[in-house]
Amino acid sequence: QVQLVESGGGLVQAGGSLRLSCAVSGNIPAIVTNDWYRQAPGKQRELVAKIWRGGRVDYPDSVKGRVTISRDNAKNMVYLQMNSLTPEDTAIYYCHALVTTTWGTNNDYWGRGTQVTVST
Repeated sequence: QVQLVESGGGLVQAGGSLRLSCAVSGNIPAIVTNDWYRQAPGKQRELVAKIWRGGRVDYPDSVKGRVTISRDNAKNMVYLQMNSLTPEDTAIYYCHALVTTTWGTNNDYWGRGTQVTVST
């Protein structure tokens, strides 16, 4: 199992920056990807950034160039740096881990989320 705890959300003005943190614990060697998702009111949860076990990162076009995902393996932390924020970035941000099991299947683990609100 893997436990994920987000922090760093809050209220920020449009154009500002914010860094979210995710503390990861548990069976860390089994993690395939660490990701950040977000869900705005009335909308589906969407991927914001992904970092693979080997270090490769992926971003959807909607946020590419404005967000950076990183990982500190020594501290078991995953970060999401967000710049040039707009009100459209307002959402609950979730830390996610895709974890492989002994049987070769994959399980999803989620944190409880952290609220990000961008004001005009």
